[in-house]
Amino acid sequence: MFNSVNNPFGQRIESAISTGQDKQQKQQDQQKDEEKHYLENDEKDEVKIGGLPVLTEDEIIYMTNNYINNLKNENEGNDKIIQKLDKFLAKFDVKKFMKQNPNMTSADFHMIMYNETANLLN
Repeated sequence: MFNSVNNPFGQRIESAISTGQDKQQKQQDQQKDEEKHYLENDEKDEVKIGGLPVLTEDEIIYMTNNYINNLKNENEGNDKIIQKLDKFLAKFDVKKFMKQNPNMTSADFHMIMYNETANLLN
């Protein structure tokens, strides 16, 4: 009723408060759009521990043999564990290991080998 009496031409009446809120809302929307644009265009970052290089097949074979030999030395008196470690080393397939754990660094290798051999030491 107020609009029809005081606004005979049917134009929209805005208060000073609503225009300020609209401007603020538009600025927030524009800022969100800019942030979204930057996030969409941002390249994916690869995180490597300490920037270590990815291991090659030969390095993994060498490190596996070294790791198992260290475990054997630590469990020198326990023949059962040494047999399990020998069996693990005989069955070790480096290609399968690399396929399951791509882009592995030396730090990754030690974590994975610990997880792989922990059940053998019990």
